[in-house]
Amino acid sequence: MIENVAVRSLVHKGLTIEGYSRAAVQTYWRIPELKLGFDFGAQPWAFMGTPTWFLSHTHLDHVAALPVYISRRRMMKMEPPTVYLPEYAVPLIERLLRLYSRLDRGRLPCTLRPLQPGQEIELSRELVVTVGATHHTVPSLGFVVWERRRKLKPEYFGLSGDQIRDLRLSGAEVTTEIRFPRVAYLGDSSPEGLDANPAMFDAEVLILEVTFVAPRHRKDKIHKFGHMHLDDLLERRQRFRNELIIASHFSTRYHENQIRRCIEKAVPDMLDGRLHLWL
Repeated sequence: MIENVAVRSLVHKGLTIEGYSRAAVQTYWRIPELKLGFDFGAQPWAFMGTPTWFLSHTHLDHVAALPVYISRRRMMKMEPPTVYLPEYAVPLIERLLRLYSRLDRGRLPCTLRPLQPGQEIELSRELVVTVGATHHTVPSLGFVVWERRRKLKPEYFGLSGDQIRDLRLSGAEVTTEIRFPRVAYLGDSSPEGLDANPAMFDAEVLILEVTFVAPRHRKDKIHKFGHMHLDDLLERRQRFRNELIIASHFSTRYHENQIRRCIEKAVPDMLDGRLHLWL
């Protein structure tokens, strides 16, 4: 296996969360079981096989490796990928890819899908992704991946299989859709963006930024530049119903040991053991 960039990995209830994130350096995530990923700050070789990606915003530490990813899939004779991204960025990314194609003298085939807050993307019968606005210094989006199932309506619980079949044949809708939020990805955002997307608090796995952790850093300035402080998590402690909360995107101003000390001092129970530091 070619290991060309850092990758951390964690498994939770059948989902593998892989990637790495450090503020102003690089951010990239994927969940192979769901066949999707988030952001392109770098592109580990193994991530090339994932065909569907969601781009939260266009800062370089989140988008710089997009041409590399597309080029590798073409080189390996894979189908062109599908990339969902903020609507305003589509013509700019198209132009960027044309320039890279001229420089590289190779095609960069892909499908770019524009996104707006409030949209739903049906990836399959089982998976839907909802899109919400977040709050950063450029237009940015967050995502919730839902697993959906069909469940028999309560009024039909006592019927036999033949009776249910006859109802279906008559045109009656005998099932209803049930959704479960599996993974939420905040991207870069002030706490206002998290609060604006309440489903993120219910997802089994929440991946969010905690760029600043030291008490000396001013929250008003942090929020102005579209980021979060550890205190923002603590203020929302009672709202997190997630089974796993991945804190990431820490500032390069901190050494890893300093991050651990600050967080373990402020949150000794690590949110009842649910808080995982992506270091």
